[in-house]
Amino acid sequence: MKKIILTTICLLYFSLDCLALDVGDMAPDFQLQGTDGNTWRLSDFKGEKSVVLAWFPRAYTKGCTIECKSLAENGHLIRGFNVAYFMISVDPIEDNKGFADQQNADFPLLSDPTKETASAYGVLMEKGYAARHTFYIGKDGRIAAIDRAVNPASSAEDIAATLKNLGTEPAGN
Repeated sequence: MKKIILTTICLLYFSLDCLALDVGDMAPDFQLQGTDGNTWRLSDFKGEKSVVLAWFPRAYTKGCTIECKSLAENGHLIRGFNVAYFMISVDPIEDNKGFADQQNADFPLLSDPTKETASAYGVLMEKGYAARHTFYIGKDGRIAAIDRAVNPASSAEDIAATLKNLGTEPAGN
């Protein structure tokens, strides 16, 4: 009996690990409401712009506030590239709107209250919120990089540095 349970646990572990997204994979498409009143789809950017998705756990929490402030205050570094960038959580849109307003965010925060997109990206945590991971998606729709060790305080600078290292084209090209 112990062998069967151990085998089942191992198979489950390895099958879940296979579901994790990795560099080179096609990024899952989504359709999510933004704090700017628009509905955003990843597929709308294919062939046009790279996309950065900065997943965050919860609006109004310490680390998320620091990260949002970094992106709001230093977004000009990111806008130097031909890229659309978003913070994204499983919070309701009302929470993200208030949080975006409070932090003077000049970029959209996306809401995934159904948690379907968070699950597709492999960031949904056991407690029901998203892990703080940043996905860099190329114009071809493939994942170019994943940062699983995000530093909230230097998030904007780190995103800009990663975009530069990936050879992302400058804005206006």
